[in-house]
Amino acid sequence: MRFLIIGLLIGFPLAEGTLLYHLAAGPEGHGGWVLAWLVFAAMAGIALIKQARFSLISRLTTALSQGQFSLAAFIDSFRTVLAGLLLIFPGVISDVMAIVLLLIPVREPAVMQSPGPSASNADGRTGMYSAAHRATTARRHHKTQSARPSASTVDGEFRRET
Repeated sequence: MRFLIIGLLIGFPLAEGTLLYHLAAGPEGHGGWVLAWLVFAAMAGIALIKQARFSLISRLTTALSQGQFSLAAFIDSFRTVLAGLLLIFPGVISDVMAIVLLLIPVREPAVMQSPGPSASNADGRTGMYSAAHRATTARRHHKTQSARPSASTVDGEFRRET
């Protein structure tokens, strides 16, 4: 098993380099196009990595504000970052691997899917919070609402009588 991993770590860059050499210095010699492809792929990889970071932050913020945790956000961002790294790595094989990785659809795992906030699961829980937690939160919210003064404004004149 150790030799397989070492063979892949050594063989993959060698295969990439050999293929790039044959494309660039082959009979027709398309070196300029190969260089343009490598630069374009590296720029696309950098853009993918930047996009994945902002996407992860916004998707996690949205999910956590709804009281849920989205595993799909982590999986999708990891997949996008890995594809970006493969695009940055020079070579045609890694670029094809990155494109295939980006084309695989990601679904939310069935365990992590939860119905809306009004429906409950079989054990009486909704999302990540139990009914007791929701009741406690509702009591706290009610107390803070009742402690606040009324939102209506009385307009008139004020005169102090002594």
